[in-house]
Amino acid sequence: MSPSQEPVFSDCEEDTSQTSKLIKKFKETPFVPIGMGGFAAVVGYGLYKLKHRGSMKMSLHLIHTRVAAQGFAVGALTCGVLYSMFREYVVKPKE
Repeated sequence: MSPSQEPVFSDCEEDTSQTSKLIKKFKETPFVPIGMGGFAAVVGYGLYKLKHRGSMKMSLHLIHTRVAAQGFAVGALTCGVLYSMFREYVVKPKE
């Protein structure tokens, strides 16, 4: 390759770390990481409460935990979609 030629993949060679990519993605769609964190929190709380579930059957407790975790994740994703639609169609200035 001669010195006058530019590399073909100059954009791909940028020094971007995983942290900077994660921060960029979080700024674009903030509700996805919030949904993932909430899902993990609900599952962690469900596992913690598994020890003190009383007379409730284990299968019923696990079903309730799963439904709560899925509900949090779906709710966060729905809020994210509504937020991106609001940002794109309402706040975006007319061209």
